Amino acid sequence: MRHIDEPRLESDLAYRFAYVTEFMGLNGADIEAIHASAAHLAPLVASLVDAVYDKLATYDATWRHFVPRQSGYEGDVPTSVEALTMDHEQIQFRKAHLQRYLVKLVTGAYDDAMVGYLDLVGKMHTPGQGSQAINVPLVQMNALLGFVADALNATIFSLGLSREDETRTIRAFSKLLWVQNDLINRHYQAAPKAAHAGNGAERIAVSV
Repeated sequence: MRHIDEPRLESDLAYRFAYVTEFMGLNGADIEAIHASAAHLAPLVASLVDAVYDKLATYDATWRHFVPRQSGYEGDVPTSVEALTMDHEQIQFRKAHLQRYLVKLVTGAYDDAMVGYLDLVGKMHTPGQGSQAINVPLVQMNALLGFVADALNATIFSLGLSREDETRTIRAFSKLLWVQNDLINRHYQAAPKAAHAGNGAERIAVSV
């Protein structure tokens, strides 16, 4: 039986990522499948991003989070939820960020820098990072990631891949998005602890 240092899972990001990926079975073959999908998915990223933002604009509970100034955005901000239109410069700014995120998922190396980036995706939606005015409730983050997962699955099913490649790709993205979900949820714990690189001798090697 493998011993897991449970308190360390809350303080050491690399250790946590390695444990979760190993438990789920996210491995090098899965990352290869994700990378292999890039040529098919890249032309469809813009339409996927549009679908996500169309969904976000459906509810005031999600759309309101785009009214405050977004971290890194320097243009004019909307005056209210009602004044925030899809063509607003701040929405275009956020769309560009989501597009880069999706591209990074299918092209990036899954190294320590990527682990930190995936973790930042969770942290940046809380006051712990970026704009102090941004504090997205966990229920909205879970709903959004579920929508993204389903939209991504539908996109993969539409590619006409062989049954074997389709299955491999769907399973790989499913594992990856569950890892992302964990790295979002960790920042919503009642008493979150600061993560660090975790380069100690006992570190579990990242398996991907």
